[in-house]
Amino acid sequence: MVAARRPKKTAAAKGVKTRPTAASVPAFLSRTTTGPRLADAKSLVAMMQRATGAKAVMWGDAIVGCDTYTIRYADGRESAWPVVAFSPRKSAFVLYMGWKKHPDLVKEIGKHKTAGGCLHIKNLRDVDEAALETLIIAAAKSRKAGR
Repeated sequence: MVAARRPKKTAAAKGVKTRPTAASVPAFLSRTTTGPRLADAKSLVAMMQRATGAKAVMWGDAIVGCDTYTIRYADGRESAWPVVAFSPRKSAFVLYMGWKKHPDLVKEIGKHKTAGGCLHIKNLRDVDEAALETLIIAAAKSRKAGR
């Protein structure tokens, strides 16, 4: 007897998992980072807040983001997403922002990796913090302007 296959759930059927929550950003950072990484995480939050003029909030259970914009998917769905955000992963800080629109600024920041739409930075010692903040500001402005 051949088992019937279940249809794959589409993103629309699954629903959006990453939404703003009431969880505490400082508590999350203290739980997930320590020492120099905690200081780096706090610096990233400060840069994002200055860039957007909005307070950092938790998005889902592992992303810290500032401000919101509407992301439109190829299938026509829309969803709220942070203008700039990061997740303090074990191997690196993963920054979610429109960095691809600013290749000239990305070249200035120093040691980093990219994957998909994400920018990976191990620690702030490896980058030019002023250049990174300039990139975050430019990315925030682009997203807010809808570019």
